[in-house]
Amino acid sequence: MNVAVLSESTADEAAIRILLGGILGVGVPPVHLNLRSRGWPSVLQVLPSVLKHLYYRTDTQALVLVVDSNSSPIHTVSHDNQVDQDCRLCRLRQVISQTQNYLRQRGDRLPLKTAVGLAVPSIEAWYRCGLDGRVTEAAWISRMQSTSPPYSKISLKRDVYGTERPSLLLEEARAVEEANRLVNNLTLLENLFSNGFGALARDVRDW
Repeated sequence: MNVAVLSESTADEAAIRILLGGILGVGVPPVHLNLRSRGWPSVLQVLPSVLKHLYYRTDTQALVLVVDSNSSPIHTVSHDNQVDQDCRLCRLRQVISQTQNYLRQRGDRLPLKTAVGLAVPSIEAWYRCGLDGRVTEAAWISRMQSTSPPYSKISLKRDVYGTERPSLLLEEARAVEEANRLVNNLTLLENLFSNGFGALARDVRDW
């Protein structure tokens, strides 16, 4: 299955392909996306163009997106009935739906399948799953209302990479290492990050 992955860095995308392969039960080779900038604003901005490019110019069958939540609202199942414009997962799903509605039918080409995940508060939290019991979605939600948080995005970076300013090579090496560990226990990752990784896994299983 040809699946494109779009996230905030190429390191994240390497890890997501491994996790996606675990959900699908097959390997997910890279689909090249020629993007110059990354980060949440860029992902949101380029998404319509990426969808059009994949649909009209490639034989890609699906697109997976994962972004960090940072301090934005955490996605919940209640958003399925009422979109929260401040929720990044909701925004991505909304752009996907709007763009897909305007795509012209291309022969017998099926619409692109999509799956969206939200790393709370960043994908480094996923990499700490099973290693640090303090790091969960529930803990981050409590942290957003606390003056003494158990961890921060900076501390997550230090714990994963050994530095607050890792090189891209280090980021990718550690991302792949942790993804290869996590793929053997996706149930734990889905349970501890049920709104963000769980949303991604449910979307993929719906394919």
